[in-house]
Amino acid sequence: MRVLVAGGAGYIGSVVTAALLADGHEVTVLDDLSTGHADAVPSGATFVQASLHDSAPVLADVRPEAVLHFAAKSLVGESQVKPEIYWDTNVAGSLALLEAMRAAGCRRIVFSSTAATYGEPAQVPIREDAPTRPTNTYGASKLAVDAMLTSYATAYDFAAVSLRYFNVAGAAHGLGERHTTETHLIPIALQVAAGTREAITVYGEDYPTPDGTCIRDYIHVSDLADAHLLALTAPAPGEHRVYNLGNGTGFSVQEVVDAVREVTGHSVPVVVGQRRAGDPAQLVASSERIRSDLGWEPRHTDLAGIVRDAWETAQKRA
Repeated sequence: MRVLVAGGAGYIGSVVTAALLADGHEVTVLDDLSTGHADAVPSGATFVQASLHDSAPVLADVRPEAVLHFAAKSLVGESQVKPEIYWDTNVAGSLALLEAMRAAGCRRIVFSSTAATYGEPAQVPIREDAPTRPTNTYGASKLAVDAMLTSYATAYDFAAVSLRYFNVAGAAHGLGERHTTETHLIPIALQVAAGTREAITVYGEDYPTPDGTCIRDYIHVSDLADAHLLALTAPAPGEHRVYNLGNGTGFSVQEVVDAVREVTGHSVPVVVGQRRAGDPAQLVASSERIRSDLGWEPRHTDLAGIVRDAWETAQKRA
């Protein structure tokens, strides 16, 4: 299948691109490199540097049979102080991409959505029918694109899937996380272990959890890639499916720090800070829908294994 991967020079997009190539697909990566890296585009993929807003000529030339859409701004804090960037890139950019697809005769898309669309959940684990009440502009912008896909499926027979990720971690195909502004727990803890950061801040240790720190669901990026390949051909024209992606098992911040210490053999100094506003005690996914519909099963559920993959890839890159 001819596939265009928007945002394929980023962490998740590059891993999924590598998985598509390994599965025999013909892949073109579109990325403006605002947060991605040209050297992360796997060998074998065609790379075009362009933004979502300028995607029409690329799709007209490539004529893809399907699009995987990862391109987005994704810093929660930034989205609150610079919302115009998020509405322009995540929403207006996605609209430009959908219109480019329509003009090119491509109607199949898998969209990188997020658990941030749910906001603070009333129940855990979180199911796809939970209320969507995002608490930040990033989550709201992703939810807007989900709604856009429903409209395009209804009006123009798009076959669409939104995959709502929880915390993606680990590495695959020699590709791992590499962000200019790092906000994710595991890579920050690994930076501390590597000596490039002094300490990690744990925001609150008095939550109603077994060790007092927040619990989050971590999914290995390789399992995420498997889900994308399954979702690619799943929906029928006129159908928009929504799936959560997570392990279904939560790990606390303290458990992550302990796993990093175990894997790296380095001490990881911790500074305890105040709770952050809006941080729920637990965020864990129910992925029963995608398991039932598509037969997806996460294969990398061991926290130490997830951390080890990330650490080894980071060490090789260093």
